[in-house]
Amino acid sequence: MLDRVRITGRSLVVAVLTAALTTAGLAAPTPAGAAVTRAQLALRWAPIHYQDVDATGSHALSGKSDYITKVDFDGDLNGRNNWDRTGQAGVSLAAHAYYSVVETSTHWYLTYLFFHPRDWTDHPFFETEHENDGEGVLLVVERDGSDYGVLRAAVTVAHSDFFSYTPSGSTWSSGRESVDGTLQLQSSPHDGFLHPVTAQEAKGHGLKAYPQYNIDGDGLVYFPSTVAETPANGNDRDVRYQLIDIFAAGGLWAQRANTSLFASAGTFAGDDSGDCGDGTYDCSTNSANAPWGWDDGNDLPGRGQLATDPAKVSVEYFTISGTFSRSYTDNPYQG
Repeated sequence: MLDRVRITGRSLVVAVLTAALTTAGLAAPTPAGAAVTRAQLALRWAPIHYQDVDATGSHALSGKSDYITKVDFDGDLNGRNNWDRTGQAGVSLAAHAYYSVVETSTHWYLTYLFFHPRDWTDHPFFETEHENDGEGVLLVVERDGSDYGVLRAAVTVAHSDFFSYTPSGSTWSSGRESVDGTLQLQSSPHDGFLHPVTAQEAKGHGLKAYPQYNIDGDGLVYFPSTVAETPANGNDRDVRYQLIDIFAAGGLWAQRANTSLFASAGTFAGDDSGDCGDGTYDCSTNSANAPWGWDDGNDLPGRGQLATDPAKVSVEYFTISGTFSRSYTDNPYQG
């Protein structure tokens, strides 16, 4: 990627990130002027992620129920045993997140999914819990001719509601939906880039831009990386997480018709076995969604379109300045 012997500033950061990706086998070095890969783009903009942790109650598993991990953390693609397997010895709760990249000639759309095996509660009245939990965020990056573009907006998923944000200095503003806040950026100690900052609540894991959710007491701070670390405990403030391409061979999108993992299109399979629901109001089944199942029923975009048709969501949520194309040059969700 670099064509000079003397490297300073931004070029050094790009070199470090490319070297890390190459070492992990995720990308090959790119010559000067060449486009970055999807893996590089996803890693560049992946959020620094604050996760609140609650260690109280048996369903918390001393805080482990709030760790982010892979869908197949237990070594299989069966969504109906994840609640029970979370607390068993020998399973890995190493930190992972899923991503997809959709492109137009003017923008990149990066979707990130943070998965938890449990959506849980320790309250006995009027609150339900369920097996599996999938919340996430869409980031919109303008293709301005630079290697990684410029971040313009974000839309997060908190249960059945979406929340929209713009970073300081963005040329985007409120549209049909009002912008809900400012998207903060923080520098990662692992690559030197400024990353957007997101946060999830404990138990139910709704996701918003930091600090609209924040750590209250114990919590984890996850940093995007090419390696997956398991938190040392429920109050570990430097945990690296690894990205997984949703469209990888045998990955989530390839498994979308696997009835052991998905109960229906975009909905993870989950039952009420084990102690799910014990001491609470209820344990609901088939209650978590993958990105192509995310929906805010009060808003105009349809179910799953946050991931599958993000240009449409952008037009509905924001007033957009500058050139904007809705024609996809690459959208694997649409075949």
